[in-house]
Amino acid sequence: MKYFTSVNDIGNLQQAFIEAKSLKNNPFAFEHLGKKKMLGLVFFNPSLRTRMSTQKAAFHLGLDCMILNAFNDSWTIETKDGIIMDGKAGEHIKEAVPVIAEYCDIIGIRAFANLQDRDEDYNEILLNSFKKYCDIPIISLESSIRHPLQSFADIITIEEQKVVNKPKIVLTWAPHPKALPQAVPNSFTEWMKKASVELDYEFIITHPKGYDLADEFYSNCTIIHNQDEALEGADFVYAKNWSSYTEYGQILSKDTAWKINTHKMALTNNAKFMHCLPVRRNMIVTDDVLDSSQSIVIQQAKNRIYSAQTVLKRILESM
Repeated sequence: MKYFTSVNDIGNLQQAFIEAKSLKNNPFAFEHLGKKKMLGLVFFNPSLRTRMSTQKAAFHLGLDCMILNAFNDSWTIETKDGIIMDGKAGEHIKEAVPVIAEYCDIIGIRAFANLQDRDEDYNEILLNSFKKYCDIPIISLESSIRHPLQSFADIITIEEQKVVNKPKIVLTWAPHPKALPQAVPNSFTEWMKKASVELDYEFIITHPKGYDLADEFYSNCTIIHNQDEALEGADFVYAKNWSSYTEYGQILSKDTAWKINTHKMALTNNAKFMHCLPVRRNMIVTDDVLDSSQSIVIQQAKNRIYSAQTVLKRILESM
């Protein structure tokens, strides 16, 4: 493995889960792999779980780790070609990326959507620039349109927590005061479509009208616009807000009826509640659900260590 940017890079999901579970049971089994190697983590956006879980995964594998908070710790980086750099940007990505690559053996990059220009976001300019301008392995720590380490951790969590052979998993839109990117729902949907085939999941998306995802993620999915109907008999409820794709970056609804509460969870098959965090309490989900035994958000967060560690281990083994 040289790149990890989507579900297409992980291979067989059952094998990936078994590998992650083995690492979880014996996290230091492969600490020799990363000895005298450097992982660089480049953050263009804030992070808590991604930053700390990836550092912990690197530690388990014997990797040293450097962190760069781009735009705060470094010069502002220009990405456009042929531009006269007489503005705020002090360094071009054509130099910045090769320089970072000289200091690292693997690079992880986190770069959110700006939600201003859909084409720019969906062309993944920052992530693809790192792949273009250096020749070392690249890991997506969340890009404009995907969050594969989170989705892999979600798979690990579902496999650990499921109590039926074919769990029903519902991704539900929930209200939020700010416009959020589509990266998490895009990625979760992409991984669930693969899991439906390889792990025998039933997957449903529910959201208000106007919140369709891009066709590349949305196609061949079961969509139900009535949330109560979608939640009936669910084994896992994954709540997440996202802004409109068609009216890009816009908030079309703040309907609080889509909030997950005990009434909504009572419609399910004693479902587990999932969220990638951070979560807006009593906006996305009520306290009594989030603080209950049905909530597995902390388990999800812990499994971020082992999704990252599995990916890093595979990269190190291929170097």
